[in-house]
Amino acid sequence: MNEDKTKPEDAQVAGDVIDATLDEAGLEDAPAADSGRVAELERALEEERQNLLYAKAETQNVRRRLETEKQNAQAYAATSFARDILSVKDNLERALGTVGDDLRNDERLKGLITGIEATGREIDSVFARHGIARVEAMGQTLDPNKHQAMLEVPSDEAPGTIVQELQSGYTIKDRLLRPALVGVAKKG
Repeated sequence: MNEDKTKPEDAQVAGDVIDATLDEAGLEDAPAADSGRVAELERALEEERQNLLYAKAETQNVRRRLETEKQNAQAYAATSFARDILSVKDNLERALGTVGDDLRNDERLKGLITGIEATGREIDSVFARHGIARVEAMGQTLDPNKHQAMLEVPSDEAPGTIVQELQSGYTIKDRLLRPALVGVAKKG
């Protein structure tokens, strides 16, 4: 029988040889190198986690922005058409403005005048259904966001007060569709 009989001195020599081999290979400090590598990987992981959070936040912001734009597009889709119809409304109001009391009492024209008035009321009703409202002007203080001053009129009113409306202004929902063209009081 062959028994393995190693001496303690032989074990010490073997341990020294292993330590020398590890030093030559640079593996003696393996736990320190591993902890540095782990720290580097953790930093990279945290950076990627932050990038993912930023990407999610950006996606959510884009989604919200698109939803807002969609709602605005729906709400204000008729803006161009509404501006065109305003000239029709203006012409109806001018037509009614030229009708004097003598023509209103004329039996032959009563039906025509009633039809023009009914058409004006129907346009007002359609405007109301679509959020189109007239801008208040007369007696108001000039607001450059709603009114456009076309002329100054000598008046006893406070300067800057609207005393004449040349053309009605309109809003669609919360946006200005057309400013009111007005005459503003000045010291006379």
